[in-house]
Amino acid sequence: MARRALMVWTLLAALAATPACAEQLVVSLSNHRVAVTSSFDGENLVLFGTVEPDRPRAALRSAYDIVVTVTGPRQTLRTRRKDRVLGIWVNVEARQFVQVPSYLAILSNRPIGDITNAETARRLQLGLNNFLLPQRIGPDTADTVRDDPFRVAFVKLETQHGLYRESPTDVTFLTPTVFRVAIPIPSNAPTGSYGIDVQLFADGAMIGRTNSALEVVKTGFEQVVAEAARDHGLLYGILASLMALVIGWFGSVVFRRD
Repeated sequence: MARRALMVWTLLAALAATPACAEQLVVSLSNHRVAVTSSFDGENLVLFGTVEPDRPRAALRSAYDIVVTVTGPRQTLRTRRKDRVLGIWVNVEARQFVQVPSYLAILSNRPIGDITNAETARRLQLGLNNFLLPQRIGPDTADTVRDDPFRVAFVKLETQHGLYRESPTDVTFLTPTVFRVAIPIPSNAPTGSYGIDVQLFADGAMIGRTNSALEVVKTGFEQVVAEAARDHGLLYGILASLMALVIGWFGSVVFRRD
């Protein structure tokens, strides 16, 4: 009898320790491949998603938040500071940003500060101010304070070029559990693989996470020329020189004055 009572209490304790509700994310991207041609002027992708219980008939919460982080291929970029020297504007100082995203979009349904606390936002790199952008300072590489002049200037320039973006309105809930995300790909977006990190929040805590990806590739004649220049440099140089000579000769014949 005592053993049976112990088993009952153990089962009740296990049930009490099980979360009352647990959620999972299911997402689908409208297009996983963006083709860049000579007439490419940007494209807007749409990510659809839904919040589902991880167990049948499990209860869902009444309100959720979504934060989507899209990162492009990582590159080492340089920011320069100009100053007037003897009446001439020249570059006086530069800073390298090491292996940072060439494209970065942080999209949500409301401001990050309303979704979670500052400590969680820093830990999860939510928002442009919290995303790690390591710099090479002398022999060391590390992230700097958020008001570092080079960091501020770098983020500002990338934002002006449309490559960095933070928006609290690009995630829209169609129902309490179904959402859509508008992902803008600008005309100057670098080619390569892009990662999409979707995070689900409730009551200030992250309770779910999933990932997706897309590819930005060059197509058409531009891609053929780029691949030829990269893979067959000598042949490409010879053909380019011959083409320049032929065009120059043809122009001299057409516009010759007798």
